[in-house]
Amino acid sequence: MGKLTVCVAVVCGVAVAAAAAVVIHRKMKKSGKWVKAMEIVKEFEESCRTPISKLKQVADAMTVEMHAGLASEGGSKLKMLITYVDSLPTGNEKGLFYALDLGGTNFRVLRVLLGGKDGGILKQQFKEVSIPPNKMTGSSAELFDYIAAELAKFVAQEEDDFKPTSGRLRELGFTFSFPVMQTSIASGTLLRWTKGFSIDETVGQDVVAELTKALERQGLEMRVSALVNDTVGTLAGGKYANNDVVVSVILGTGSNAAYVERAQAIPKWHGLLPKSGEMVINMEWGNFRSSHLPLTEYDQALDAESLNPGEQIYEKVISGMYLGEIFRRVLCRMAEEAFFGDVVPPKLKEPFILGTPVMSAMHHDTSPDLKVVANNLKDILEISNTSLKMRKVIVQFCDIVATRGARLSAAGLLGILKKMGRDTIKEGEKQKTVIAMDGGLYEHYEEYRNSLENCLKELLGEEVCKTIKIEHSNDGSGIGAALLAASHSQYLEDES
Repeated sequence: MGKLTVCVAVVCGVAVAAAAAVVIHRKMKKSGKWVKAMEIVKEFEESCRTPISKLKQVADAMTVEMHAGLASEGGSKLKMLITYVDSLPTGNEKGLFYALDLGGTNFRVLRVLLGGKDGGILKQQFKEVSIPPNKMTGSSAELFDYIAAELAKFVAQEEDDFKPTSGRLRELGFTFSFPVMQTSIASGTLLRWTKGFSIDETVGQDVVAELTKALERQGLEMRVSALVNDTVGTLAGGKYANNDVVVSVILGTGSNAAYVERAQAIPKWHGLLPKSGEMVINMEWGNFRSSHLPLTEYDQALDAESLNPGEQIYEKVISGMYLGEIFRRVLCRMAEEAFFGDVVPPKLKEPFILGTPVMSAMHHDTSPDLKVVANNLKDILEISNTSLKMRKVIVQFCDIVATRGARLSAAGLLGILKKMGRDTIKEGEKQKTVIAMDGGLYEHYEEYRNSLENCLKELLGEEVCKTIKIEHSNDGSGIGAALLAASHSQYLEDES
């Protein structure tokens, strides 16, 4: 063999060995990254665990905070706001009533025609309008003028059978789903904004007065006869349909709960006791916090960078505004340390780019190759060529985030039932408790809904579970506000 042949053979051998070494190195690197990926999954799963023992501690903490919030103003992270709703709709309400439901990034305007006893809701119409982001952080007048203008357009489209009785002002129930210190059934000052709104000048103002001024600027003659929280509206709507409804919960963009309390169990109430002996309490439960809540580094970072750091901690782990963002943050860490090579996809760094509806769609993907997951990653984050193995991990993250949120919601519900004495069965009593639920998260995120309901059964036990029922109160906040406007109408005496 000639020298040249030997040289070529040696060079070729070295090249093959070098190429093999690169492949082995890449495989080892890939394998190392996969080990890291599994570590992140395991660590996240562990920090989000919600065993029954922990959930019962959360429920007990919720009950304790409820007592403290009812005892004195500022006595608890839970506001436990007195709503001035001491009697819920009876079914005898009659006539045309409007509702404005401002609860998040969208608002709705509704009109409802009520037929009185045995007539029920004869007709209803509604329109949904999205709020431009600049109106959520601009001035008070800009936000309320935008809303009043849309309401005026809706009123202008009234059909003949929807006209109000001659000589009467149109009356409106205003569902305002933010923390308000109510001063009467139709007035209340804003305590703080949540759910991405931030207009400082509105804080401390009467929101009914702000809306009324905007209606006047539009030349729209309409009286706001009831100011209600969306959760109180859902309670009213639920009660109209089912007399056993005593609790309502909203699980949507944000989250809250309301329930019927015995007036004597409210130490901070200094007025005359209502004739009914009852008072609806707006808990503002999104602001609940406890050392028993399983919070992760991702939750802490999200809170620190939010518009309201240190506030609404419970809402930030259970509601639709934040679940997708928690998921994005975990995915970002995974991208930095394990997935997608050495460069984090730029889109993944954008806060709130992954909404909870996207997370839900990926979580519910039943296709063998997880095509929905692949398409969402490609369309929203511009990440293509993902492996099935990687997509399975992404679905696992969705499951961890949604399951924790749902189970913590169930623990909150148990806390309310304990406060009401409805978490046990009393001998000889045939008590039924119905919880009215509303909100897009509960309605559309099936895995979340199932996890919540199964967890509540687990917490209550088989026997008690037979006495507790969750009903989906679709559009309760809108119709409920119209019903409360009817039951607090200034023309009631004319009809009696």
